[in-house]
Amino acid sequence: MENGYQEKVILVTGGSGLVGNGIKYAVENGEQRKGEKWIYATSKDGDLTDLESTRAMFAMFQPTHVIHLAAKVGGLFGNLKANLEFLRKNIIINDNVLRTAHENNVQHVVSCLSTCIFPDKTTYPINETMVHNGPPHDSNYGYSYAKRMIDIMNRGYNQEHGRNYTSVIPTNVFGPEDNFNLEEGHVLPGLIHKVYQAKKEGKPLTVWGTGKPLRQFIYSRDLGRLIVWVLREYKETEPIILSVGEEDETSIKEAAEKVAEAMDFKNGLIFDTTKSDGQYKKTADNAKLRRYLPDFKFTPIGEALKETCDWFVANYETARK
Repeated sequence: MENGYQEKVILVTGGSGLVGNGIKYAVENGEQRKGEKWIYATSKDGDLTDLESTRAMFAMFQPTHVIHLAAKVGGLFGNLKANLEFLRKNIIINDNVLRTAHENNVQHVVSCLSTCIFPDKTTYPINETMVHNGPPHDSNYGYSYAKRMIDIMNRGYNQEHGRNYTSVIPTNVFGPEDNFNLEEGHVLPGLIHKVYQAKKEGKPLTVWGTGKPLRQFIYSRDLGRLIVWVLREYKETEPIILSVGEEDETSIKEAAEKVAEAMDFKNGLIFDTTKSDGQYKKTADNAKLRRYLPDFKFTPIGEALKETCDWFVANYETARK
């Protein structure tokens, strides 16, 4: 472009998922800047498990920046059955994306990790320095180790090539465009779908477990704003946890009540205590994020759940479920 000004082309892999849509919403609602072109790529644009297909995708879009969200993902049972496949596919995807970014002189890549990468046996709260302190939980070791390797590759590209490749670790993400599948979905979209069904059938809502476990939930649209900030401002290679603070942990019971309220559901809640609760809490420390962004305002969970429930009801026919 004239005067040596180069347009930024930001390629988002896995752009049609929950987090990709959160980024898109943030960009279209106040985060767009002049001279930026955002591309939300999906599997239709290229097969990231294939190096030549990945190279063709980069040649087509010519990104200057990459937000890497694409991954092979599955619920607990999907992981248990196929840990080797999750390990191999995700290592290949991540290696192809980072290698091709480097070949195309992409200076800045932000990859998305997951809190499941943290050691199974650990002290709480967990922070960014603890990622490699011990094995992850055995149920999804394949996915977890593949994600940990992104952190190792980022370090290598930084040390050997001076690349600004980094990663973010969000806690439990929810929001519009989530996967509301009752078998594979996460806890909040699962609750939303269950309330929808119970309301239609005139039955009470059955929640698995006691409802006591605590989780840090982050709204996908807040996460979108934070990832855009990381892309522009965060210069460390080490990961950064993107999460609400420990003071904003929400119990499963409280979350279920808020979903019921948002959907005007009046048939009552039953807690099936024969079902396991899982871990009581997995608190992540957001002190690093707060050092950078002390004034960042997270959407209150009641408001974020209301927006998500409204989206699900309005898009019930086409939502992933």
